[in-house]
Amino acid sequence: MEDVLDVYKRPYNPKRPMVCLDETSKQLIGETRIPVTASPGQPVRYDYEYKRNGVANLFMIFEPLIGKRRVKVTGRLTKIDWACCIREMVDQVYPDAEQIILVMDNLNTHNKSSLYEAFKPAQAKRIADKLEIHYTPKHGSWLDMAEIELGILSRQCLSRRIENMEQLEKEALAW
Repeated sequence: MEDVLDVYKRPYNPKRPMVCLDETSKQLIGETRIPVTASPGQPVRYDYEYKRNGVANLFMIFEPLIGKRRVKVTGRLTKIDWACCIREMVDQVYPDAEQIILVMDNLNTHNKSSLYEAFKPAQAKRIADKLEIHYTPKHGSWLDMAEIELGILSRQCLSRRIENMEQLEKEALAW
């Protein structure tokens, strides 16, 4: 815990951005019947029956010192998906960074070996060398500020039925 808290005390440095990463899943649910529209004194009414359309994953990349956030929607959460998210962060979001200070929980997919499963060794090493990783302690994932951001996103934007990944991505990006 102290390690993560010490990282959070570091001053802002654009060449060494401090980034928090977390992910969550969202069940994709479609309607089987058209909802009854709202009328004065009555909210929209939805049928209890629904159609399950699978599950999507949302990665939250959050840079708390400047309030920058990015949401990436994927079809699942595997080592390869995590590695692709990290490559995108290194190559597209922070291409000029000397090193990225990365705070995340210790999920089994969250390690540099995932990079080697996804990419050729030279590319995996190039990406891994750009990361300074700090893991939240077991049962302490609440220290990851990206988890807090995901909670807010879920309450403000995703707390209703969303039918497909395209709609989920549109809603998350609009948020």
